[in-house]
Amino acid sequence: MKPHPITSVFVLVLVLVCHGVCDSAIRVGHWVSLAIPLEYSDGFIGRAFLMDSADTMEPSFRVALSAEANKGKYSCSLEVFLGDVKVWNSGHYSKFYTFDVCVLELTQDGDLQLKGPKDRVGWQTGTSGQGVERLQILRTGNLVLLDVLNQIKWQSFNFPTDVMLWGQRLDVSTWLTSFPSNSTSFYTFEIRHDKVALYLNSGKLKYSYWEFKPSKNRNITFVELSSRGLELFNDKHKKIAQIVQWKVQPMRFLALGNKTGNLGLYFYSPTTQKFEASFQALNSTCDLPLACKPYGICTFSHACSCIRLITKENDIVSDCNEGNIPSHFCGRTQVKMLELDGVVSVLKDAPKRVNVTKTTCANLCLNDCKCVAALHSYGSYGDSSFEECSLYRLVAGIKQVERGLELSYMVKVPKGSWYHQSKPSVKKWVLIVVGVVDGLIIILVLGGLAYYFIHKRRNNSSATDNNT
Repeated sequence: MKPHPITSVFVLVLVLVCHGVCDSAIRVGHWVSLAIPLEYSDGFIGRAFLMDSADTMEPSFRVALSAEANKGKYSCSLEVFLGDVKVWNSGHYSKFYTFDVCVLELTQDGDLQLKGPKDRVGWQTGTSGQGVERLQILRTGNLVLLDVLNQIKWQSFNFPTDVMLWGQRLDVSTWLTSFPSNSTSFYTFEIRHDKVALYLNSGKLKYSYWEFKPSKNRNITFVELSSRGLELFNDKHKKIAQIVQWKVQPMRFLALGNKTGNLGLYFYSPTTQKFEASFQALNSTCDLPLACKPYGICTFSHACSCIRLITKENDIVSDCNEGNIPSHFCGRTQVKMLELDGVVSVLKDAPKRVNVTKTTCANLCLNDCKCVAALHSYGSYGDSSFEECSLYRLVAGIKQVERGLELSYMVKVPKGSWYHQSKPSVKKWVLIVVGVVDGLIIILVLGGLAYYFIHKRRNNSSATDNNT
């Protein structure tokens, strides 16, 4: 027996709302569909809003069936919105592409499915035979499948995306993930036993760039978002630490930005009628891992400059990873280390060696064909001193720092045919672009001041002649 449809809508470009027959819940045996254009239209978004949360706090949560143009195809997904902010998406990790139609159905045996033509299933909750009676959105924004006793059989809170909502709990070894556009790398916010941290992931590589640890080496069992901020708990459900926001308005959600990789706590401002950040993990652009492209440097003026190398013949041989500096060196024998003055990488958790000199650090990277950069640090603590060497397989997150910090950042580059040396060593080349932007600004300012004083002096001189 064919289930009875709730409605069928065709969306061109505008966001349309489900008409009349939409209930606060979708019950078994019902379905809703969106028609998809026959021809691909870039930027197309079709949306049918199915239900709202019974929430007195504005804005409320809404559930939508969406069809969206994406890279020449149309994706079909189930989404949850808080106001205009998307806080959950069934296709966050794996998109379901379809054509002609996008269908949401709660089957007679209790399985929630997204389907395309000829009943092709692209996503499902896997809850068949569990007594599911309806789909409902709770006032917390948790999308749930309930049985006749109101017991939860499936919930969106168990499948976090890039947003954590008020009242939501994340256990150890779970994470939020966001995917920047036009990049193979992605960000994660991970809950670990000893800390919560932000990571840049590139293939199998993982580097942290921000972390928060409870004091006294206390272990974390789970975290929960309250109206005041993010709270960390131990195995006895006792709060051991928290990241607090200081606004009067209650916290609504935590989000991992897909453009920047920054972590923020957000509240709703009645004045601006927008969500605003009351806390951000990183407050400087240059502390972001992808503030610049690979082999780019974030300067003091928060602009990106390229690593440019000058040979003895004063010819530029590389420019911001345009192919002249390969990302992989396995199979290449003619390589050397280039030391960059006054820069460091924000990426952490790279493999470390202790009590090694800078030359040894460079040699360690040279002898590992997968190593592309190294950071050597030197310092003292009391009467003792230390040296550390971090080896990287990714050149990213480079930022300009004050010189004299006992840090030396080195990148691996091809050795020119003119360069001959019997043993590997650290060779300082010339970095010609770091500081260029800052220098141009200073020159323009000084030039403007000089012009002002010369022009003023001439006017005063002319006025004196006229008075005489």
